[in-house]
Amino acid sequence: MPDDETPQDSPLLGRRTVLRGAALGTAVPLLPAAAASAAGPPAATPLAAPSPGPAAASAPVSLRWFGTSGWRLDVGGRTVLFDPYVTRFRTGLFDGAFDAATELRTDPGLVRTHVGRPELVLVSHSHWDHLADVPHIARTTGARVLGTETTYHLLVASGVDPARISVVKGGEVLDFGGGLTVEVVASLHSRNKNHSYFAPGTLHAPPANPPRTISDLPEGDTLAFLVTAGDGGPSAFLMGASDFCERQARGLRPDLAMVAVPAGTATHDYVPRLLRALGGPEVVVPVHWDNFEEPLTAPPRRDPSMDLDGFVARVRRSSPASRIVVPDYRTVYGPDMRPLD
Repeated sequence: MPDDETPQDSPLLGRRTVLRGAALGTAVPLLPAAAASAAGPPAATPLAAPSPGPAAASAPVSLRWFGTSGWRLDVGGRTVLFDPYVTRFRTGLFDGAFDAATELRTDPGLVRTHVGRPELVLVSHSHWDHLADVPHIARTTGARVLGTETTYHLLVASGVDPARISVVKGGEVLDFGGGLTVEVVASLHSRNKNHSYFAPGTLHAPPANPPRTISDLPEGDTLAFLVTAGDGGPSAFLMGASDFCERQARGLRPDLAMVAVPAGTATHDYVPRLLRALGGPEVVVPVHWDNFEEPLTAPPRRDPSMDLDGFVARVRRSSPASRIVVPDYRTVYGPDMRPLD
């Protein structure tokens, strides 16, 4: 859901020397999309991964924004996705005619074009603008999905192999080999002006029927992730909603912080508290400020409920040493969030 809006209301240190000095090799564009095959190792194997090859510390790194809070990170030929919602179907949310009975759908060709062949999919929470494309991605690529218990049950109900899903809560530091690590951070969903949030609820068993509409996808708790590409960095803090647990974020010190823009002031001192907890990231990237029902081929169009300019100003005041990058769908970025040719 949009950050603070409801339909009714309309121990891993950042690798600063990498970003200030030598880059991680020559960053490369996104990997070409590939036809997927659903196969995976036994459940005991942590990841269906290609051979990591050289240490990820020297591997090329590239990033692409999928809009909302979604990202694709390519690290030396290995692909990690975060909240990959690329089908972006219409619900009426942005034209005042929101319909909670809107049917879920996925465009397989569009998904293939954007996600390639991921080995990891990280899910912050289970609202449709974060989860809707994940069942198809998991079924057709064999990627391992990390998410909450609610995400697990929704994916199982959608036909995803339970052995390909890892339930996480926050606090886990997971090693996927080749220098690729993922730290799971317990987090919170954004609040509206009534200090509540859209579609609360958790699942402790798969629903009787596969999710069919967006109303079938409750929030189910929220996570953030710190993804680190090798001992030399970079590290990226990925948020799916504009609230956080300050004590959980403290000391993470990411190089890149992908921070969700709030639509209100329900969360006290959101920007200064977050950036102080993160230790003043080298780069701050505002996310979840766009109309996520527009195609990724068009320039991002702002959600009118989001004060992107005000957010940028607050970041400048709170962390003046941080560089701010407002992302675009059509740009591939290097490890320091500078556009690649």
